[in-house]
Amino acid sequence: MTDQAEPTRYAFEYPDAAGYPDGMGTLSQDQTGLIDEVIDDPHAPAFDFYVVNDEKTGIYEAIVGDTEIAGLPYNVASDDRLVLLATSVFPEFRKQGIATELIRRVLEDVRARGKTVTIMCPIVRTFIEHNPQYADLIDPKHPGVIKGSHRS
Repeated sequence: MTDQAEPTRYAFEYPDAAGYPDGMGTLSQDQTGLIDEVIDDPHAPAFDFYVVNDEKTGIYEAIVGDTEIAGLPYNVASDDRLVLLATSVFPEFRKQGIATELIRRVLEDVRARGKTVTIMCPIVRTFIEHNPQYADLIDPKHPGVIKGSHRS
């Protein structure tokens, strides 16, 4: 990959400046690592985990045994729309396909529940760009973050 292409890999546009994780448009090293995982290693995760939707706290949790290894928090925007906020994976579980599979299972649950999503998480946006069969879940009036040419 050339240096010139690198910024577009991590270039996202939010609906307003407040949506950026750091308020300026720069993604964290953790976020870029998870984006790399979604793009470069879309295979099955290294081990099995289950996903729990904790509706009280508004987070989908990936769990192995009794240990939470990853999460995807959300807000309920309406009866039929969730706002997916930020995918996170504990460091010792990264680069093992966990983020990719967590996002896939969350989107499958959203579909099964007949809901749409607004995406504020660039990792989820990247996943959908590489898995267009989930694009229909994005709320057309409130898509959230989009891939774009914004440079910080």
